[in-house]
Amino acid sequence: MATVEEPVVLELDDIQNGAIHPRPSPYVGAYIVLRIDDPRAGRELLRRLIPAIADATSPMDPSEQAWVSAGLSFQGLEALGVPQDSLNSFPLPFQQGMAARAAELGDVDDSAPENWEKPFGTPDVHVGLSALSPDTARLEPVLARARTAFEELSGVTALWSLDCHVLPTEREAFGFRDGISHPAIEGSGIPGTNPREKPLKAGEFLLGYENERHELSPMPRPEVLGKNGTYVAFRKLHQRVAAFRQYLKANSSTPEEEDFLAAKMMGRWQSGAPLALCPMRDDPELGADPKLNNDFLYKDDDPQGLKTPAGSHIRRLNPRDSDISGFVRFHRMIRRGTSYGPMLAPGVIEDDGAERGLAFVFVGANLERQFEFVQSEWVNKGQFFHGPVGDRDPIAGANSGSDHFTIPQQPIRRRLQGLPAFVVTRGGEYFFVPGLRALHWLADLET
Repeated sequence: MATVEEPVVLELDDIQNGAIHPRPSPYVGAYIVLRIDDPRAGRELLRRLIPAIADATSPMDPSEQAWVSAGLSFQGLEALGVPQDSLNSFPLPFQQGMAARAAELGDVDDSAPENWEKPFGTPDVHVGLSALSPDTARLEPVLARARTAFEELSGVTALWSLDCHVLPTEREAFGFRDGISHPAIEGSGIPGTNPREKPLKAGEFLLGYENERHELSPMPRPEVLGKNGTYVAFRKLHQRVAAFRQYLKANSSTPEEEDFLAAKMMGRWQSGAPLALCPMRDDPELGADPKLNNDFLYKDDDPQGLKTPAGSHIRRLNPRDSDISGFVRFHRMIRRGTSYGPMLAPGVIEDDGAERGLAFVFVGANLERQFEFVQSEWVNKGQFFHGPVGDRDPIAGANSGSDHFTIPQQPIRRRLQGLPAFVVTRGGEYFFVPGLRALHWLADLET
């Protein structure tokens, strides 16, 4: 007799809203990095921040929301005076930090930590704050509450900030509609964007709940610190838009072929319409429809990648039901990108020197099994896709100018040569995003 699983009940009032909710669209936002110079000041910072942090019982519609989220790096927890036993209970990748994992992540050459914007890659990154809202009018009050928490507080220093915004077209710097895919999380009440994907176990994203392996992910001690927390990999990614356009032009004979080649590399047309549903020509109306633009799978309809190449960006980041080595649901995570900087004017193929790109946030309960695995194995290697060994992600991979990208087609596949790096890491760090009770526990530490 089959057993019926009990419905999962999440403690939404203890989970930071920004940890599991998709970002608004359209949106404006800001990221701030702080250093804690005195443990007492750090704990006072948390006490001031807590009233500004919304929990996950907030309205489910992101268009109605404006929120602040707070995370701490391993060095930040040390600076707060967290007991050593608790510090030792955090997973090794988090303890080491993103810069120490650069080789595994493909952060080499121009993306290497020695080239990152300071303070990234140094021990001074302690607290990461993010604020997101549908518009400036709603952002400013929540951002003001966050700033009040650290301004004029001696012992805490603001080191870095970044303003983000969506363009009127809702596209990122390369010209593609962004923010389309978001997984459904069991028990959260937040629907996923792919109706064909079964909700993932809450433990894939939140500590203290069963994950896809029917077990609890390792949780820092004590329980009050770990329960309802999650991990975030934050990355500032500069996009070399002029180089991307130059490459498309050099490998195409018409503007239409440039658009087609870009779609093959991304897996979607710039409108957001997926190749899986319209492989030969763009369909902007479909691309703009949130009920349709993520409603597809690969295995039965496109096993050979004739529509969506197996090595394309979106198929690597989320292979869905593709036949690959490994179980896709073990490596799913929340991916949330926000654009910064001005757009390069249409048609311009020379770099104007401006900083533009994405501030990317990856959310999951297991940094190594989710973010690091996807980045090292799916983005920067090819064998997991049963395709040509050596191909990297053509959009976000650590390409060096001698790499290639394979486009399956009949009767003979096409292979693009000489792929450079179109995305450069400007900095990043791993943060632990505690639950609300954990923030109170941290604020009440006595050392």
